[in-house]
Amino acid sequence: MVEAASIQLPTAESAIALAGLQEENLKTLARQTGATIVLRGQELLISGTATQVDLSCKVVRSLEDLWSKGKSISRADILTARQALDTHRQDEFNEMQHDVLARTRRGEDIRAKTFRQRQYIQAVRTHDLTFCIGPAGTGKTFLAAVLAVQALLSNQCERLILTRPAVEAGEKLGFLPGDLQQKVNPYLRPLYDALYEFIDPEKIPNLMERGVIEVAPIAYMRGRTLSNAFVILDEAQNTTPAQMKMILTRLGFKSRMVVTGDLTQTDLPTQQTSGLAVAQKILQHVEGIAFCHFSQADVVRHPLVQRIVAAYEQYEQ
Repeated sequence: MVEAASIQLPTAESAIALAGLQEENLKTLARQTGATIVLRGQELLISGTATQVDLSCKVVRSLEDLWSKGKSISRADILTARQALDTHRQDEFNEMQHDVLARTRRGEDIRAKTFRQRQYIQAVRTHDLTFCIGPAGTGKTFLAAVLAVQALLSNQCERLILTRPAVEAGEKLGFLPGDLQQKVNPYLRPLYDALYEFIDPEKIPNLMERGVIEVAPIAYMRGRTLSNAFVILDEAQNTTPAQMKMILTRLGFKSRMVVTGDLTQTDLPTQQTSGLAVAQKILQHVEGIAFCHFSQADVVRHPLVQRIVAAYEQYEQ
């Protein structure tokens, strides 16, 4: 028997926020619940079996705090709302929606979109060393950069150090023009991009000249003690075991370090063991170190990215 329900949305902005670009959110909601969902102006029409309609209404209502204020809703928000209902974690989901980490220079709220992202954020806040391992598009580097910038702007640390191994994905550094710094800059681009979301790009060169922000390849870390700093080691799967041990032992007093990587995207020579894989085996039970693992379910980029990651995971099994 076909049931029907409707939800009246308060404003055109709330309708746009709920529907998403080209009504992608409504399509996602329909796939998740099996219901037929149509937006007519500011009225959301839901039809299907009683179970499908009830589930759809509950998911929409659980996101009301966002769409009622015209705040954008992502596919990940809908999937997490459904997961929260299935696992009776609605209270935790509500807390996630209110826990805004930061606002970008464009005024967008940055918050956890999945339960694992929330676990990751809490781990970084409470541990001096956190490893985050998972596929592309899960927010590993971006969320670490958000927390690092927040720590810097709130004077919880004096310096922000962003580093990654300059390992090529099928290309050679020697073919790039310029000096060493110019050669490695393309590899550090994702870290710069995260900074630009929160700090005026015109101010970053001055902060770098003063040493407040340092973006450098991992080789520059040797022989140093990184005190009173927030350190992010990105693309850690491309470190050798010796490099990983070197960077971890640089950690100084009043410092925090986040190590991110994807063990399925190692660009090291075939015979070379990843330092991230070795560190995971050696350190996973060491007190004071947190390990967070993301899966394709945590991908918050374009929905096609999640399907690509899932296809590769299935192929490689």
